[in-house]
Amino acid sequence: MRFLLLIPFLAGLALPPAANADQMSAEEFDRYTQGRTLFYGEGGEAYGVERYLPNRRVIWSFLDGQCREGRWYEDAGQICFIYEDDLGPQCWRFSRGARGLIAQFEDGTGLELYEAEDLGEEMVCLGPEIGV
Repeated sequence: MRFLLLIPFLAGLALPPAANADQMSAEEFDRYTQGRTLFYGEGGEAYGVERYLPNRRVIWSFLDGQCREGRWYEDAGQICFIYEDDLGPQCWRFSRGARGLIAQFEDGTGLELYEAEDLGEEMVCLGPEIGV
């Protein structure tokens, strides 16, 4: 699959320093992301991909072919995502680093993702599982 080609690319990236970047507003985030498919990495490893659609809609995948539709909104300076099968919002602080977006998860875990690559194409989403 296409995402397998990213693994060598991601392995060579160093995590950009978040301290040197300014936090993005919802308007800046929307301008930067709308219409794009962004791949994210964490610690040199592939993490996931998100497609940003009009009207703040998104499609997320952990690069496993399973895609979840959702939407995002701004709340107290954070960008929060709600997905179709999730229990609640997932809020992040986004900033721009030297190589693209940096996302800091606001749940206290310290998880920080960085933009790995914009392929400018659709991500792979398998259809729903159908039982017999």
